[in-house]
Amino acid sequence: MPDVTEAVKNVVQSFFDEDPKPPLHVGEVMNFWSYLSEIADEYVHIEAGINSTTDPELSSAFQEALKMFKSHKERLITFMRKEGIPLPMLSESKPISDPNKVPLGVKLTDDELANSLNIKMVLGITLCATAIIQALRNDVELIWIELLQEYMTFGATLKALVKRRGWLKVPPFYYPPGLQNQ
Repeated sequence: MPDVTEAVKNVVQSFFDEDPKPPLHVGEVMNFWSYLSEIADEYVHIEAGINSTTDPELSSAFQEALKMFKSHKERLITFMRKEGIPLPMLSESKPISDPNKVPLGVKLTDDELANSLNIKMVLGITLCATAIIQALRNDVELIWIELLQEYMTFGATLKALVKRRGWLKVPPFYYPPGLQNQ
């Protein structure tokens, strides 16, 4: 079983080593580029969610997600520019609109909006975890760990809201053969 203390010690020690940082490898660059492109699109979807919901709790969750994605976007752009990584084309922000004026044939329900945001959290967690595994440089790994921690914290709060409101999509329960249904 890996020792957490030893892992943390190794990461911290690497910051004090005199060795020059190696350049990023193509996988690290692709992860940054893909993730920045993805969160820029997510940002626009969240703005559309804010423009569509009249539910104050869901609107608040979308506002928090917007802050998180904005922070991620700014940090990644700063890092990528410093490392010389070209930036992808990013989606433009949506103007603020009145949720009560969105036509019913276009407007998503609060249930659909909440679950869409849940899926974005799953996608973000997966992208961050994959990037952590592929990172060779510890500074890169720490960026992804920080983003992952923010996703997990926000995701837990969102899950509680979705569950409380009855919007959580739950697959059918599995009862192994021979076990009585309870």
